Amino acid sequence: MLRRGQGARFMPGSWVFAGGGVDPPDREQAAAMLAEGAGEGLDVEELTHRIAAARELNEEASVEIEPLSLRPFSRWITPTPVPIRFDTRFYIGIAPAHCSPEADGREMDEARWVAPWLALDEHREGRFEISFPTIKHLEMLVPFATAGELYEHAATLRPEPILPRIAGTEDDFSVLLPGEPGYEQGV
Repeated sequence: MLRRGQGARFMPGSWVFAGGGVDPPDREQAAAMLAEGAGEGLDVEELTHRIAAARELNEEASVEIEPLSLRPFSRWITPTPVPIRFDTRFYIGIAPAHCSPEADGREMDEARWVAPWLALDEHREGRFEISFPTIKHLEMLVPFATAGELYEHAATLRPEPILPRIAGTEDDFSVLLPGEPGYEQGV
């Protein structure tokens, strides 16, 4: 995980997974790969996002991974009342053996491997600032004993977009996920 720098305009000081937006060269690379026969079964949009995810991981954490090895894990869309909105895809991949993540020093100021349960414990103790979607993803990772188990599980997933809803007032609100009581009445 990476800690966003204190000067970041969005979630400064929060621990996050590497990520960012799709750049035009990502789409161009995806189209070229598909034209060459790579990425069987993928469309240009999905391959573009995998390329962007691998690029961002390398840029922000100095971890290189093959885009075609990434497996979709989830997709979250920011609730409508939030001023800065994202349609974010999360992927699972296996990092090269013995690699050490290094924060880029621009967007991110710290990087570390951390067990999901430990990140959640540190968050509860106030030592690890993480957002609601990150908490939910870490909770989904906890049951897996190894990265290999998680990677194999990800091969079975076909993630549907998740659009959390906000219920309550500005001073007292909760974030609801599809299927939870009150979701349909959320803002």
